[in-house]
Amino acid sequence: MATKSFPPRPAPRLYLATPALDDPARLTADLPAVLAAADVAAVLVRLKPADPRTMVSRVKALAPIIQGSGAALLLDGEALGNQFELVARSGADGAHLTGIAALEEAMPALKPDRIVGAGGLPTRHESMSAGERGADYVLFGETDAQGIRPSSEAVAERLGWWAELFEPPCVAYAASREQARDFVAAGADFILVDDLVWSDPRGAAVALAELGEAIGAAFASAARTGHGGTEVSQA
Repeated sequence: MATKSFPPRPAPRLYLATPALDDPARLTADLPAVLAAADVAAVLVRLKPADPRTMVSRVKALAPIIQGSGAALLLDGEALGNQFELVARSGADGAHLTGIAALEEAMPALKPDRIVGAGGLPTRHESMSAGERGADYVLFGETDAQGIRPSSEAVAERLGWWAELFEPPCVAYAASREQARDFVAAGADFILVDDLVWSDPRGAAVALAELGEAIGAAFASAARTGHGGTEVSQA
């Protein structure tokens, strides 16, 4: 076994997923204030299926706001099917794919110019396979095809395992502020949120600002207690 030293772990950042969009008009009105409320590294744009021209137009309506804030714009591969050329045509920075098969299919069209993220990885083997195939990040904790999520404990365990052994970032899907704090402590590099923000009756900007503060506090606490070392053992 050899010891590998990574740089000190940076503070985790937010990854914001939109609702499934058919008309981006309302979101374009709300999004500037939302993105200004916290440190958002990326926005995952979810589109309702439509013809290619319509999907490209929807993305282009959002791109100046998202990218102008300094966040990356990624498209959810669920609506793209195998039309990965839409990522470049729309000006998006990359795509999020679900499952190893989709990841393999998308790689030739998206790499090396675009970000490619991977989710739908229920086993450690699939997670490692995604990393080996060049995924820029792996996502843990999202719902499966039946709408079932793994337990918080299972997600935290997977995050800790990945953060200890592998270099590509890990993203954790959080459905509550408590989960966001727990997943930061477990080693998540990014926290993905969606309905937790958009369904908050106080408004998405307020909800996202609170999440940003919670993530920062959890990271500071983990650093004080020594969770987040920079040395790992690898074969």
